[in-house]
Amino acid sequence: MASILSLDGVTKAYGAVTVADDQSWSLAEGEALGVIGPNGAGKTSMFNLITGAIMADRGTVRFAGQDVTRWPAARRCRAGIARSFQVPQPFGAMTVFENCLVGAMQGAGLASAEAEDTALDVLDRTGLLRRANTMAGGLPLLERKRLELARALCAKPKLLLLDEIAGGLTESECEALVQTIRDIRSTGVSIVWIEHVVHALLAVVDRLMVIDFGRKIAEGEPQAIMASREVREIYLGIEADA
Repeated sequence: MASILSLDGVTKAYGAVTVADDQSWSLAEGEALGVIGPNGAGKTSMFNLITGAIMADRGTVRFAGQDVTRWPAARRCRAGIARSFQVPQPFGAMTVFENCLVGAMQGAGLASAEAEDTALDVLDRTGLLRRANTMAGGLPLLERKRLELARALCAKPKLLLLDEIAGGLTESECEALVQTIRDIRSTGVSIVWIEHVVHALLAVVDRLMVIDFGRKIAEGEPQAIMASREVREIYLGIEADA
């Protein structure tokens, strides 16, 4: 299967602090990849490099067959890369519907009528249609997380990057979110999902990758990765023979 995303030797440092260390990996079309690692490991920085929020010092980012390494964030979004943020960042003084219109018009470049149709469809799919006219700043956590997801989907992504979208949710809320992400994946959208709620990841992803100090340290079948000595010692913080 063709790759929709690939990183080849991608490196980024701020002085002595390296946030991405020679990262090389790829994502197949339609695949879901889970990413885990300690706080401060460079997971969100990796998303920033993929989306163009920051530029790599060296290495290559390819998306849908094109070298996008030096493309600005807006161009990458229009090409089909969308993301959610770890801390929801809605336009609080705008309604839920208006937030989604921003995603459709600015992210996907849709004209007003098509943008409105897209926003309403996505709100329905993400369970937010009844909240369409609610001010986004007043939403509870689950619905703010859903709005992050909805706004990203309104950009009509080929690749969806999810940053700890299950954090802070109750078990039932997490189950509902997992089902929503499964539904999105069934439409053919490729997914990279950073998450500390590991059981949520394992319910969705095909592969698991572990990041530590900006470097990929393990990658493979999810259950095998979670059982590995290296992951237990570095990510879980316990001795492998404990």
